[in-house]
Amino acid sequence: MKLATLNDGSRDGQLVVVSRDLCTAHYATGIAGQLQQVLDDWNFLSPQLQDLYDTLNHGKARHAFALDTRQCMAPLPRASLLAVANVSANAAPAEVCPSDLAATLRLDFADDLAGPHAMLRCANPAQWPDFEAALAVVTADVPQGATPERALDGVRLLMLANHWHLRQLPGLIGRPQTAFSPVAVTPDELVFAGSSVWARGRLNLALQCSLNGRRFGLVDAAQGMQLDFGQLIAHLCQTRRLRAGAIISSGEVRSADASQGNSSVASRRAQELQQHGVATTPWLAQGDSLRIEMKGRDGLSVFGALDHDVQVGNPLP
Repeated sequence: MKLATLNDGSRDGQLVVVSRDLCTAHYATGIAGQLQQVLDDWNFLSPQLQDLYDTLNHGKARHAFALDTRQCMAPLPRASLLAVANVSANAAPAEVCPSDLAATLRLDFADDLAGPHAMLRCANPAQWPDFEAALAVVTADVPQGATPERALDGVRLLMLANHWHLRQLPGLIGRPQTAFSPVAVTPDELVFAGSSVWARGRLNLALQCSLNGRRFGLVDAAQGMQLDFGQLIAHLCQTRRLRAGAIISSGEVRSADASQGNSSVASRRAQELQQHGVATTPWLAQGDSLRIEMKGRDGLSVFGALDHDVQVGNPLP
């Protein structure tokens, strides 16, 4: 099934079930108000949501309405944990983020996660504003010491993510926020023509990034992922358990095949330095627009798109 959270003025929003084609939605009020409630009691609540999802897809939901993704918050607007990996092919753009290379996983802010149409803001262009397009999973409770296989059983939902970077600033201060796709998707939805594209902890689809309407990257999300999500979750659980609602991101989706393009400006600049000795692609600037999306083998959007406008150099609110 597909789930989203609509902005109702509260911090955690209102949970809705979304049709497979992302065109219509239905409030889940009679079942659960927020996604965290569902994650906390998945075995009881998810079958009820599945029934509503099936009814919606058959056109029989009495109070269905057209989905406007501009009203979507992050599917999980705040989380118990956000861990971001650095395990894709060529995951070493030393020009831009050397502090991230020492560890497989980093922790990012999780208290205020942004929606798919959030403005990307930066006070000073000298901070090198950039994006980082990624795939993320949301987990159930996962026990300490879980094996990769057991950890994969704990994956409840998948989403797209965009980690907003200010590359000149160190550590967490240079990673102020993460935005997510309008829709979170259960793994059983990722089946096309009888074949699942979610296999062995990797998603075998291409992540599409466009900057100002021009293709920036069309990168295979599985091809260069050196560790799968089961291994990443198990790594986190070596010394502690994970609570339902933990988010684990693949980090920037990269490929060893340069023809696939890039999922961040940093990677494009590192590529240019390696090939030509000079980086010519500029960092994000005032007025830029960014789109991140993933389409299934049927050509339809799986998670909906992240559509961000960039504001650089203006006073922050």
